[in-house]
Amino acid sequence: MKTKRFLPLIVAATLMLSGCAGFGGIKLDSVGKPDTVTYLKVALNQTTEHPSYKALEFFGKEFSKATGGRYQIEIFPNEQLGSQQEVLQMVKSGAIEMAIVSGTQLENVNKDFQVLDMPTTFTSIDQQIAVLKDREIVGKLFESLEKRDNITVLGGYTQGSRNVYTTDRVIKTPADLKGLKIRVQESDMHIRMIELMGGSATPLSYGEVYSALQAGVLDGAENNAVSYNTAKHMEVANHYAYTNHLIGLDYMILRADLFRAVPEKDRNLLIEKWNDSMDFHTKLWIDYTKESEEIAKEHGAEFNEVDSEAFFNALQPIKDQFVVTPYQKDLYAKIRAVADELEAGTKAATETTQSPASTQSPAPVAALTAPSPTQSGGQS
Repeated sequence: MKTKRFLPLIVAATLMLSGCAGFGGIKLDSVGKPDTVTYLKVALNQTTEHPSYKALEFFGKEFSKATGGRYQIEIFPNEQLGSQQEVLQMVKSGAIEMAIVSGTQLENVNKDFQVLDMPTTFTSIDQQIAVLKDREIVGKLFESLEKRDNITVLGGYTQGSRNVYTTDRVIKTPADLKGLKIRVQESDMHIRMIELMGGSATPLSYGEVYSALQAGVLDGAENNAVSYNTAKHMEVANHYAYTNHLIGLDYMILRADLFRAVPEKDRNLLIEKWNDSMDFHTKLWIDYTKESEEIAKEHGAEFNEVDSEAFFNALQPIKDQFVVTPYQKDLYAKIRAVADELEAGTKAATETTQSPASTQSPAPVAALTAPSPTQSGGQS
């Protein structure tokens, strides 16, 4: 156990000492120059089977191809470089260039990120991705860490619909969670979320969840079906309840000083290829969610519906507690407006489809496509 704990520190130290340009071995004044290859290290806490890893591979290949091989992205999965808390600090210090971190990590640095990681904010994956690409909505937030923390947020990957799973008890109502120790991410809001849902919140690093469930330190956890499968949590907690309490989010963060050093043309390509990878990830996510549920069932996992209204009502106080400043309220309102536009587009498309053809003139193509049932909930 000691070797495992100190391995990320050894790897990080090696990275910091590599090259002669200080942390990360990158000379900022040579980034993007002809006949120069800039290597960008990306930390990830998921396995190589996870959609996030595959989407990062796609992102790396596409960005390298678009820039004639002047950039190479190296992915370090499985928390090889440390926990999400640790790799966030490495990006901040310049020890590594990029990392995928959960929303909870950024809300611990700037509380405004809570708005994007809160139950009731997003009601579909379509809405979430549309917001992440809209710099008019999130631009100020994504740039808020640059001066103080040397962190720029490029965008994010959906975590789909998060649900509760337990070792021994079937969950159908908030009352069923009473007395159960449920793992949550390290976040005051997520702790409060599980408390409102009826459980006893237990913050714990993602990499420690399997052993904690196995040892009885935890009675359950909350996550999406994809992570439930790739982390093999169904082997130690085989009751999965569709609480659908949150559509989660992982962010891509990178060194702000590096982002500024990238030539403008390359920077635009970086953003373009990142946005493409978000779309690539979303499709993978929807497909792999279905596959993950089937794999989990083959390993003995049981999936069940819940009293959705009871959980929805239980979570209502969270907005008033965590959306408090004028900026947070405005941000929340803008995000919800996107959901209203999507719902209006869905309703209009449905009405057009149901109207008799003889009484309707040809309808224009809708500007916003309606989310599919899978996209709405991140599950089959």
